[in-house]
Amino acid sequence: MNMKLTTFFLFLFFINTGFSQDYDITSKLYGTYEKYKEEKLDKRRIKHHEIQPLIAKHAANPLFTVTKVGESIEGRDLKLISIGTGDTNVFLWSQMHGDEPTATQAIFDIFNFLASNGFKSEKQEILSNLTLHFLPMLNPDGAERYQRRNLLGVDINRDALRLQSPESKTLKRVRDSLEADFGFNLHDQSTYYNAERTEKPATISYLAPAFNYEKDINETRANAMKIIVFMNNIIQKYAPGQVGRYNDDFEPRAFGDNIQKWGTSTILIESGGYSNDVEKQEIRKLNYVSILSAFYTIAEENYKEIPIEEYSKIPENDRKLFDLKITNATYHLLDKAYKLDIGINRLEVDKKENTDFWYSSRILELGDLSTYYGYKTLDATDYTIKQGKVYPNELHNMDDINQINAIDLLKQGYTYLRVARLPLEKLESPIPMNIIGSTYKVPEFLLQIGINPTFLLEKDGKPEYAVINGFLLDLNTGEGVFNNAMIYR
Repeated sequence: MNMKLTTFFLFLFFINTGFSQDYDITSKLYGTYEKYKEEKLDKRRIKHHEIQPLIAKHAANPLFTVTKVGESIEGRDLKLISIGTGDTNVFLWSQMHGDEPTATQAIFDIFNFLASNGFKSEKQEILSNLTLHFLPMLNPDGAERYQRRNLLGVDINRDALRLQSPESKTLKRVRDSLEADFGFNLHDQSTYYNAERTEKPATISYLAPAFNYEKDINETRANAMKIIVFMNNIIQKYAPGQVGRYNDDFEPRAFGDNIQKWGTSTILIESGGYSNDVEKQEIRKLNYVSILSAFYTIAEENYKEIPIEEYSKIPENDRKLFDLKITNATYHLLDKAYKLDIGINRLEVDKKENTDFWYSSRILELGDLSTYYGYKTLDATDYTIKQGKVYPNELHNMDDINQINAIDLLKQGYTYLRVARLPLEKLESPIPMNIIGSTYKVPEFLLQIGINPTFLLEKDGKPEYAVINGFLLDLNTGEGVFNNAMIYR
């Protein structure tokens, strides 16, 4: 279905269910997003100290109330930011996993929106009917290290019963003090999730968590399902087919399941992958639009008209995406030729201070990958996998690589450069060739799971494609996305 048809049918959905005004508002929210985006947060690896000036800015606005509600293990403040005068309490918390920051950024975009002069009637509708409470970056110690767990090594999202961690105790105490009617549990998920049986990434995934093993549906959970259906239809306008639904098996230790059980209609939102959006800025925008739209439908209470049967029609999450999928490549082993598909992922390695990263890629799967998908897929029929050679001229230091035309050397079959003096702090090669030290011996190439994907694809004995640290380059055109290669000492 093309984009125009998708938009048309969505419009019919909103007309037939009384949401045409909401549809129009959503379009405006999306179109004006750049006016409200918090520009000081433009990378995923944000830290606690970076959001404090932003919280202070909004604390100075009489519309907002900022309250310290706890501390992390290392003593970082946990603050609740509230706005609105309505009787319905909506509670949002983000980044209980320290390496899941997309929604934290979106929350500060939402603050800018609520503090602005735009959308006056819509904001009046929201803020007069709702009181919104935000607890951004629940796990600041984990965020500091860009890791899932807190400093104790505990997964906060599995600590709802024992409440071992101060962050967990804070979340429970705030939820109970608010007796929140609605809760938004905001996370990131792997970019390798796809919408079931499709090649499309699960850009956003939802769940109305179960509150018991039987997966019963009471009014509390049903309301969460209805709002998810509403938000799904919003996302379909901008990322058609790119929404997934989490498995709803009951997890008795999880906060989402328990908060649902405690009487708060709980909506899990997971930010996944989107093509060419490494820093998840488009997904951040989708969070902003869909959450604000959800506020509006909660304020108007027209979500109640949505049939919950629509919830189960959202495709389930699957995990069958690779960064690069190569199909039908010929591989020679012990004098025999085999046809193989190759699934490659580019794995992030954090740099010092956990503010940036580089890639160390791996082959994740081999064989028949016909039920898998790739952000990028190459049909390598008639191409043969070959190991690249070491360029015979050793370079003196890293500065000398600026004189190298990497594409020309790749065309000649070279994938490795030898450099005599390698700086100890340098971990990644800035050019699409792996760099090796003076004494490093490149191992014999054996295609297998777990190895770094660096090889050539030849046709009629001529290299036409290079895979360097999992990045695919077309040697005829020079086209391809590249970030870094490897350094071996």
